[in-house]
Amino acid sequence: MELVNPGFGLIFWMIVSFGIVLIILGKYAWRPILNSLRERERSIDEALLSADKAREEMKELKANNEKLLEQAREEQDKILKNARETSDKIIEDSRNKANEEANRILETAREQIKNERQAAMSELKKQIASISIEIAEKILIKELQSPENQKKHIEELVEKIKIN
Repeated sequence: MELVNPGFGLIFWMIVSFGIVLIILGKYAWRPILNSLRERERSIDEALLSADKAREEMKELKANNEKLLEQAREEQDKILKNARETSDKIIEDSRNKANEEANRILETAREQIKNERQAAMSELKKQIASISIEIAEKILIKELQSPENQKKHIEELVEKIKIN
């Protein structure tokens, strides 16, 4: 029954030993334990703050990346549009130059044909004149073989000259 009703001395020495243990623990163990708990709490708070800060930075980076992607798309569209316009312009310029060159070649060919036609006409006239002279010469030689025909022909020519 002594366990149920402890004696006054036992309670006194238990309180004294418990007090000594409390004083020793308070002096040597609780402060370092409380300090380490406070340090741990502070490091956890700092970690949470840095995680929040990192999360915000990630949101900003994501927004910046989206802006950069949009700008890149716009730049790509501009470049493609400029490339299309440049290629269309080059094609149009080439087409115009080809047409101009074709027109110039046609004009040169027409001019050459005209010059060759004139040269051919001149040559033809010369040949016709030469042939005509030869024919006239042969006819005159044939007709003027006799002295009577020569005399008659001279008289006709003199009369024509007098008339003029």
